[in-house]
Amino acid sequence: MKVLALLLTLLAGLAGGYWLALHPGALGPVKEALAPLREELPWLGKLLPQQTEEGAMSGMEQRERKPLFYRNPMNPAITSPVPARDEMGMDYIPVYADQEAGAGTEPAGTVKIDPVTVQNIGVRTAPVERRALSHEIRTVGRVAWDEERLARLHPKTEGWIEQQFVDKTGEPVHRDTILLSIYSPQLVATEQEYLLALANLETLKESPWPDIRRGAEELVRTARERLKFLDVPEHQIRELEQTRKIMKSLHIHSPFDGIVVAIGAREGQYVTPATELYQIADLSRVWVYADIYEYELPWVKEGDVAEMTLKAIPGRTFTGKVTYIYPYAEARTRTVKVRLEFDNPDLALKPDLFADVVIHAGRQADALAVPEEAIVRSGERNLVFVAKGEGRFEPREVKLGLSAGGYVQILSGVREGEKVVTSSQFLIDSESKLREATAKMLEQMSHHGDTEGTE
Repeated sequence: MKVLALLLTLLAGLAGGYWLALHPGALGPVKEALAPLREELPWLGKLLPQQTEEGAMSGMEQRERKPLFYRNPMNPAITSPVPARDEMGMDYIPVYADQEAGAGTEPAGTVKIDPVTVQNIGVRTAPVERRALSHEIRTVGRVAWDEERLARLHPKTEGWIEQQFVDKTGEPVHRDTILLSIYSPQLVATEQEYLLALANLETLKESPWPDIRRGAEELVRTARERLKFLDVPEHQIRELEQTRKIMKSLHIHSPFDGIVVAIGAREGQYVTPATELYQIADLSRVWVYADIYEYELPWVKEGDVAEMTLKAIPGRTFTGKVTYIYPYAEARTRTVKVRLEFDNPDLALKPDLFADVVIHAGRQADALAVPEEAIVRSGERNLVFVAKGEGRFEPREVKLGLSAGGYVQILSGVREGEKVVTSSQFLIDSESKLREATAKMLEQMSHHGDTEGTE
């Protein structure tokens, strides 16, 4: 019977446990009534609430603490002065005054997380540092001739091609290489005039009358210049002066080192100044045309560095620069053409090849930058979270510049040397928004209370 009484007492204690938790003031008499049983059944003490009078007082204080308002768990901007539920049936979260203690001493939205939690959620930081940045524009280019190094040779007189020394397209030529010789009656007449002027000068150079000597000298100079105007090379003029024999043919020379691109006449052909004899290109430097879209155009400027790779030349990267931006757009593609220049000493770059081009536009040699993953983009503003130490993270609104190589330029908002969060910042951002909304709500309530007190 005694054991049965003990078991009934035990069941009564378990059933009244919750009531005791809610009425801590009644715990003392119960403990006194069960004191004899503790001596016979020591394990009974483990089942009874271990709460002191101080604990009972704190429980009463917990019941008496009233929330300032209730916050929507999904949208911190929505609050209620009384308990409520959202559309999903979730209870609003109570917000107490002591939860916001000290909030006014730090910027709104500052989050404090204990070190263990920081480690568990994998928070990583990176320093704000200065580095070289440039906006990379990727496009397709086409290799072309350098128009400033392209020559189209025409004769200055009519005649017939007597001998052709360079007769194949693609053949390399050097400066002053003889390309062909032309027989021209006009040239023969001009040579005769020059020889007569030379003979006249020899006769009159000892004349006692200065005007006659000057006239003879002027006649020689005029006849010689006429030969130059007909593109008679200097070595042929010197030969004419030495031999005093008329040369039947005029030599046409290459104006520079290059490649014969086109041949417009052959041996025996009658030619005029309208006939294009040769087209020669100097390929030691080439142009590359690339198309830039409208939204990329503000980044590009003359002098920007460009890199180029070609499938025809695997393993090589050519470096050049932007030399000209054309002042009009293509109607069909809505793109603007830019011209790039590349050195080509070994003639590896050939006109009409296609290439992949990367333009390093808007280059900043000393830009303040952070990793791209540190930026929290909300649409209306861009944020970073600055690590302040001791688990505190402060949200900063930043103004962004160009992006390149996984980094973003920061124009304002942070200082060099500060550390920003690069991982798990979205978890921190959620908590920051909750705290910021709460701070604003408390500020509004305080302002409303001050207004009522004044009234």
